[in-house]
Order: sequence, then C-alpha cells, then structure tokens
Amino acid sequence: MSDPSRHVEVALGERSYTIEIGLGTLDGLGAAVKRVVAPTRAFLITTPPVGRRWAGRALASLRGAGLRARRFDVPDGERSKSLARAGRLYDALLGAGADRGSVVVALGGGVVGDLAGFVAATLLRGLPVVQVPTSLLAMVDSSVGGKTGVNVTRGKNLVGAFHQPRLVWIDAATLATLPLRQRRAGLAEVVKHAAICDAALFAGLEAGGEHLLGGELERWLPILERNCAIKAAVVAQDEREAGLRMLLNFGHTLGHAVESLARYRGVLHGEAVAMGMAFAARRSEALGLAPPGTAARLVALLGRLGLPTELPRHPRRAYLAALSVDKKKRDARIRFVALRGIGRAETVPLLPTEIYPPEGR
Repeated sequence: MSDPSRHVEVALGERSYTIEIGLGTLDGLGAAVKRVVAPTRAFLITTPPVGRRWAGRALASLRGAGLRARRFDVPDGERSKSLARAGRLYDALLGAGADRGSVVVALGGGVVGDLAGFVAATLLRGLPVVQVPTSLLAMVDSSVGGKTGVNVTRGKNLVGAFHQPRLVWIDAATLATLPLRQRRAGLAEVVKHAAICDAALFAGLEAGGEHLLGGELERWLPILERNCAIKAAVVAQDEREAGLRMLLNFGHTLGHAVESLARYRGVLHGEAVAMGMAFAARRSEALGLAPPGTAARLVALLGRLGLPTELPRHPRRAYLAALSVDKKKRDARIRFVALRGIGRAETVPLLPTEIYPPEGR
C-alpha cells in the first residue's frame, strides 16, 4: 500500500485541508481520517451501486484505524438530494449514536457528496466531513470547495451551506467501474475549468481528450491534480462565491435550468453543464464579448467527447421561469458567466430575458 502520489492544498486558514490523489489508495482512508480528524465514530454515506464495489474496503480501512464505522445507503440519483432524504439521515445517524466525536464520510459521486456534506453541516450544528469521490465529476469539482446542498421544488441547490471538508481522498482506481457516460459527464467539468482559466489545458484536451475515456487510469492523475489545483486556487481566493468563484458556474445557469425542467431525470449534471456551456459560449459571441470562433471550438471539443451541445426543446417561458430562481440573481439580474475567449471568463449582470432572448435576437 503506497501513499497518495499527489497532493493539492486548499488554503483557507484554519479551515485548510488537503486533497490526496492516488491510485489504489482506498485502503489508506482510515489512517488518514484518524490522523486528520481524530474521531471515534465514522458514518459512511453511499449509494447501493457504489457501496457494492467500494464500501467494504472503505469500512474495513476505517475500522482498521480503530473507528466504529457504519454504512448508510441513499438511493442513486439526483432525487436523493432532498430535505426529506436529509431528514431520514438525521434520524438514522442520531439513532446510531452520532455525537461531536463523529465524522461523516461521503463515498460516491456529486449527489452523495452534496447530501452528506449538507447533513454534516447541519447535524448537531456541524460535524466534520471527509469527501471520498468516486465519480470523475465529483473528483474534479463537487468534492472540493465546501458547497453542500439539496434541491427543492423551485430549483437545484437552493437550500445548502458552505461546509469545507476536513480531507478529500481521491482514489483514481474507483474510476475503473465508472460507466462511460459518467466519464463523459465528468469531462464536462474538466472542459469548464479549461474554458474559463486554462487555455493550455483546453488545447491539450483538443489534442487528445478522447484518450482519457479509455481504461488507463494513470492518465487521469495529472488531469485530476490540475483540475483540483484550479478549483483549490479559486476557492482559496473566494470561499463563499462573492466574486471570482462565480466563474466556476460557467454553463450552470442554463445547465441547472435543463436539470430542473427534466425533473432531475434522464440527464446527468455534466451533460446539462455541457449544454449550458455551449449556450453560454454562443451567447458570449452574440453579446460581443468573445471573439468569433470561440463557441465553435468549445462546441467541437464537447462533441468529440460525446457530450450534448443543444438545449432540450422546452418553451422559452419554461426556461425563463427556471432562470428566475437562479441562486446568482441579485436585483432581478443574474451574474451570467460569459467567455472572453478560451481560457478567459467574466461575470455579466443580465436579466433572464437577456440571457435567453427571443429567437433571432
């Protein structure tokens, strides 16, 4: 058993933590949790598909480090991110003896990370959480930065809290069982990071991003490290999304609308973000913010990676209604993330009708 080979620091003063990135390192989770958090109990939250493959090793590692560890499953899928599901977890964890000496361990993708993080942020006014992402999307994006939340009827992630993890433990070996569609969806967030702040990474994806979809997991290590470093640098400068961190929402304004209108069924988060990024790039050009050809490069890359680039055919009024509850709205205007070119982005205050104008405008 070797130590994780790559380390990324998230510098947040007393809330600082490390992202550990390795291959075949899940067996070292317990010792790391014991060292960083020093808990007596560990509550592992996962989904049945992830749990069948990886929970046994994670629990054995936690128990091997002397922790009393129990597993709690939530249904797979975005619909688990609900207040009702959080309420069930509160009851289950309290019934299992949760106290201030407990740690919540989120083993799974973005849904589990967001839900478990929210439960940890709010139960007993805050328990430590350790993120153990098993999907590409969670590894490069949602496990880092402390955003937690659940969905409500009016929209996605409208109820939540900033609650930084104490540790992010990434074992790239868990990608071996990730379906191809999920890998593609995770690559959408990689493209997002490249599009907003790393033109060299974008060019590298253009040169051979398809190769990442194969089975050679070692290829993922530098990609994971670079994307975690991008996210960590942004979060360190703007933990609570007052300015710079808003750029990480590129593609999410319309992406969240797509998910909401689909009732969180049939479309993966990364697929929705890909559609939203293509829309935002085209809109950036139409507004005169991005040079001609910017959208074409982005759309071409997303297409080569097998990601969708056209919005579903919902009525314009449906999109406008979904945009009206966007979290980034202030004084009726949304801080829309627009491209200035590949590798450069900014936020622009726009009305929903300016983001999604009548056809032909």
